[in-house]
Formats: sequence, C-alpha cells, structure tokens
Amino acid sequence: MRSRATQHLGLADDEQQRLRSVEVRLDQCWDLLRQRRAKSEFGENPDEAAVRPAGEVEGYQG
Repeated sequence: MRSRATQHLGLADDEQQRLRSVEVRLDQCWDLLRQRRAKSEFGENPDEAAVRPAGEVEGYQG
C-alpha cells in the first residue's frame, strides 16, 4: 500500500484510511519498545510500560 501511495498510483479512500491506521499502530509499537528499553536501562520494570494514545504518540516533535 505504501509503495502504491508513494508512486502516485493512488489509493482508494478506504485504503488510505487503512494505511494511516497501520502507520499509527506501528508508531505506538515503536514508542512502547522505546519505553521498555528505557525502563530496562534505568533499572525499572519494562513490564510497566504502556501503550500511549495515538494522539500523544503522533504529536511528538522530533
């Protein structure tokens, strides 16, 4: 899907929504992994990490 979207072949509206949903969930997974690694690095329990809301994860500034 991402390849079709970036090659200007176009995606149907439902495909665009699905792609965006997958991208958001992937961002949440990466965020959770980073939380777990940080907790482990600083001697905390990585199992205490939690999935953050999509709005919070997507609002990060690089």
